[in-house]
Amino acid sequence: MDKFDVIGIGNLNYDIIMLVERFPEFHEKVSAKSAFFGLGGAAANTISWLAHFGLKTGFIGAVGKDEIGEAHLAYFKRIGVNTDGIKVVDAPSGIAVAMIHGEDKRIVKYPGANLMKEVDFDYLARTGHVHLSSNPSEVIVKVVDFAYENGIEVSLDIGEAELPVGIEEKIDYLLMNEDEFRRKFGDLDLSKSRAKNVIVTLNGGGALLRDEDGNVYEVRGLSAEVVDSTGAGDSFDAGLIYGVLNGWHLRDAATLGMLLAYLTVQKVGARAAIVPLEKVMDIAEELGFRLPFDRP
Repeated sequence: MDKFDVIGIGNLNYDIIMLVERFPEFHEKVSAKSAFFGLGGAAANTISWLAHFGLKTGFIGAVGKDEIGEAHLAYFKRIGVNTDGIKVVDAPSGIAVAMIHGEDKRIVKYPGANLMKEVDFDYLARTGHVHLSSNPSEVIVKVVDFAYENGIEVSLDIGEAELPVGIEEKIDYLLMNEDEFRRKFGDLDLSKSRAKNVIVTLNGGGALLRDEDGNVYEVRGLSAEVVDSTGAGDSFDAGLIYGVLNGWHLRDAATLGMLLAYLTVQKVGARAAIVPLEKVMDIAEELGFRLPFDRP
């Protein structure tokens, strides 16, 4: 059986995004100035970037027996993501509806089929790296324990979810934003986390990093007019994962993450900015970044 560079585990959603001049009041209707409809899900967005970058990728999740489920499977197959780990279940596929006004965002999610995902550990054993986001605690614990016991690297974007007790030191790359880290640890002292490497994206751009040797670095962000921040963190994760899998310094990997997030916020929709690796290389050069890409 083929081995994977990365397997993602997370939700598979259909995103409905509306950009509004203002949010509606009670019992009020407002018209959106623009709208986007497309496939989403945090880990799925990350895997989509990595597949476009030429990595061998797979995914563990669940979709419904509906047009949304069919669209997820067709998209992944088209970009080269293995779908053997995705269950098709008798439940509606997940949906996320967002209203966005500037940098303010209101989201309603219906998990649907996502609640029925099952981890196939034989499938998971075929990868060297697993990326997790938007998962119940019990799934995170089982996957992290399995990965730790089998020498599989783990990146975890925990988001707003509770960080399960007893797994932190088994995580190779713990990713969260500044607000999430402050809520969990009280301040921005990255030494408070027991994960091997900690990556915190900062409000207003940039990231703070602590590597497994205790070294702390700050990566400066790129200034962009934010059209839609949906998926920016997922894009950042993709850049970081691509970098570390290619042996880059953590600073360079985070810089690539910043670049992908910068591209993402300028488009509406989590995957609208995804382009092949060669295009990202060209953009990096145009912006003056000296990243250690291995050009063909």
